[in-house]
Amino acid sequence: MDVPEIRVAELAEIMSGGKSAGETVVIDVRETDEFELGHIPGARLVPLGTVSGEVEAFCGTPTYVVCRSGARSQMACEFLLTQGRAVVNVAGGTMAWIDAGFEVETGNS
Repeated sequence: MDVPEIRVAELAEIMSGGKSAGETVVIDVRETDEFELGHIPGARLVPLGTVSGEVEAFCGTPTYVVCRSGARSQMACEFLLTQGRAVVNVAGGTMAWIDAGFEVETGNS
């Protein structure tokens, strides 16, 4: 299944003032401890193992899905596409976000 992807620089631009900045939905599918160590500002946590029961959380048009490196978010996106959700995988994940020097939040915010 072809999953749409976005690079972290493109996502950062959207979040910093693109036309849909206020409505950008980013969901992190890592585990709670990983999320608390550092995540994209404003991202919400929905661990991969709970995605099937939380489909309604992926309500953005589109929803950007992220994990550590892009593998778990790819799996989540594949499932969510079968559920009719508009999702985009964040290529490289949180590691690429941090490596690019973008801001991260810590804790469970």
